[in-house]
Amino acid sequence: MGEAVGILEVFGLTTAFMAADAGCKAANVWLEKFDKNKPGNADALPVPLLVTIKFRGSVTDVEAAVEAGKKVADSLTGVVQSYVIAHPTADCEKMLKISAFDKD
Repeated sequence: MGEAVGILEVFGLTTAFMAADAGCKAANVWLEKFDKNKPGNADALPVPLLVTIKFRGSVTDVEAAVEAGKKVADSLTGVVQSYVIAHPTADCEKMLKISAFDKD
């Protein structure tokens, strides 16, 4: 059985680093690669880049990490959305490895 995953999407890379740091300090978790998205309405957003943080660990630790990350992100540019998946499927595990930061 795989580890839980917590997905936290925030506005901007700096906010993502700060939220990831807070989450990792709040709980026994590790990070998958960040992902990014520049939506079509980017100019209307607080920051024109959405970054997804992916915390991994036990369900309890991932929930704590996501909450700590949300608190920090809310104090900065904001949270787009968050979700915890307790038991990711094999297909979901494959998708977690994808990152647009790897692309030019």
